[in-house]
Amino acid sequence: MSFRINPDPSFKDALIAADRSLAGIWVCSGSPLVAEICAGAGFDWIFIDAEHSPNGLESILAQLQAVRGYPVIPVVRPPVNDTVIIKQYLDVGVQSLIVPMVNSAAEARAAVAACHYPPLGVRGVGSALARSARWNRIPDYLNRAGETLTLMVQIESAQAVENVEEIVHTEGVDGIFIGPSDLAASMGVIGQQDHPEVVAAVEKSIAAGKSAGKFVGVNAFAEQSIKHYIELGADFVGVGADVALLARGSEALAAKFAAGHDAVSGTPASY
Repeated sequence: MSFRINPDPSFKDALIAADRSLAGIWVCSGSPLVAEICAGAGFDWIFIDAEHSPNGLESILAQLQAVRGYPVIPVVRPPVNDTVIIKQYLDVGVQSLIVPMVNSAAEARAAVAACHYPPLGVRGVGSALARSARWNRIPDYLNRAGETLTLMVQIESAQAVENVEEIVHTEGVDGIFIGPSDLAASMGVIGQQDHPEVVAAVEKSIAAGKSAGKFVGVNAFAEQSIKHYIELGADFVGVGADVALLARGSEALAAKFAAGHDAVSGTPASY
């Protein structure tokens, strides 16, 4: 007799239970080993990214498997708001999604539909073949699947901010995740995430999400921005990235020990 399995908690379960803002780290390396290291670091959630990172379906599956033994929620971003891609992600066991570049209520509804089986949505039925249902070892998965999923949509353009009220009131959207980098670019101040107009747009979006009773997250690697958005009520914040930590940490180490001089004596290093 096979084991009967209950679905893992999804992001909304952790957010409902939280009494503080949940801190997460981006995992962009595409490496299950790095994902596992980050999963054990003490973060509340890890953000496995496939929009700007070298991640495909197989590497996402491997990372989900690598982190499952840790008390951390994996959240995955597909490269695009696409019904077929979302179906594949769900089938390999993704339970928490952040869908990028959602600029209107219509696009939010499309993301919702992709996440649900008919009659609520258009997700294709393949649970007997899929890890999501543990190959039909999760009892009544087809009727319970919607309960196991969390859907966040990204607010990361001036158009999305204009439509944020309609987006956050879209049925089936659990929350929003605000991306100041793309937002700044769309507002004509690329690279200036702390520009007053960008900050105001983020603040407007946070207020809209909170008013609608939805979860609100924001990406903010600068400590001052992190504290500011948490004070405004952000439920979750992306505070760093694996590749950025490796890049800056390795640069600092190289500057200290490989700058052409002996780190202790100050004399030219011998190689």
